[in-house]
Amino acid sequence: MKQSPTRMIIALSFLIIAALACGTPAAETPTEASPDAEAPTEIVEAPPAQPEIQHSTIPVSLPADQNGVAGDFDSSKVLNSGSLVGGDRFTFGRFERPFNANSMDTYYAELDIVNTEVFQDDLWIYGRISIKELSATSSTAQYAVELDTNLNGKADWLVVADKPTSTEWSVTGVRVYQDANQDVGGEMPALTDDVKPNGDGFETLFFDQGSGENSDTAWVRISPTDANIVEFAMNRAALSNPNQYLINFWAGRNIDPAIFDINDAFTHEEAGAADAGLEYFYPIKAVSEIDNSCRMAVGFQPNGSEPGICPVPVKEAQGVPPVPPGTSCSAGTILVCLTNNCFCMPLVFTNPTVPPQVP
Repeated sequence: MKQSPTRMIIALSFLIIAALACGTPAAETPTEASPDAEAPTEIVEAPPAQPEIQHSTIPVSLPADQNGVAGDFDSSKVLNSGSLVGGDRFTFGRFERPFNANSMDTYYAELDIVNTEVFQDDLWIYGRISIKELSATSSTAQYAVELDTNLNGKADWLVVADKPTSTEWSVTGVRVYQDANQDVGGEMPALTDDVKPNGDGFETLFFDQGSGENSDTAWVRISPTDANIVEFAMNRAALSNPNQYLINFWAGRNIDPAIFDINDAFTHEEAGAADAGLEYFYPIKAVSEIDNSCRMAVGFQPNGSEPGICPVPVKEAQGVPPVPPGTSCSAGTILVCLTNNCFCMPLVFTNPTVPPQVP
């Protein structure tokens, strides 16, 4: 049977379409990457290397002669004998509180100052803090030196150090703060102001573990001769080379430069008292786990009216006999020395120029 031309054309058209379809490449399907294929490498830039701190002046040994020594109440006696805590007077800026707040049933030997000393030479001011038991300290314990270089009771410098771990001098954990705007202490330095001052304490971080204008500003170590003594070395030139100054020492948890003077940052009711004789304020509350010493005068003879000053030793003719250096004074007194003359002085808190606001 003979096919018509039309049918032949249609048949040929289908054959051509089919052939073209077979020759068209199929869409590529994604394939899983070979495990041996390398992933693109992310380039992470390393932080720039910090320049190593260079030290030009490193302290060595303390001078042989002291420039002052002042004892502090040993609060371990409270646990051993049940006696009252001595040396704590909030309104005078004196703290004897190496205890927990409220119950005061935990004593922290690592925060109890028992003696303080100061030495100096042409390059350094050295401070030594004798702690009841330094090895008991926790990682949050800190020690500090406070310096008043213009003798007005408003401390100018606060040197704070984390508890040192070596008998080698180090700047690690050491920071120096300055009160550049002179608002520490308010209107009545060392005493509690009638109106709470609106100050910012030691507001300027002057030196931070080697960083600052002078990389050698302050150092700390454990004494090579006594494992319970923290030693500071402060560069005289970095601190404006004072020839006369008042100096005292601190031990506490996380000492905060911004709240000095501490007895201006809290009310007496908020802070509490360690002396059970002050029934209205006892026990310690917001201000706890801290201890400080009275201020020693270096480079001048104090008259006893300087804010925060230690009891001024009197002559033997006035009825207080001298005692050998290192004497353990009886309760209610502290050891105070000027040059080679030491006395067991009563723990008195007087400032003839400005009376305290509360007992």
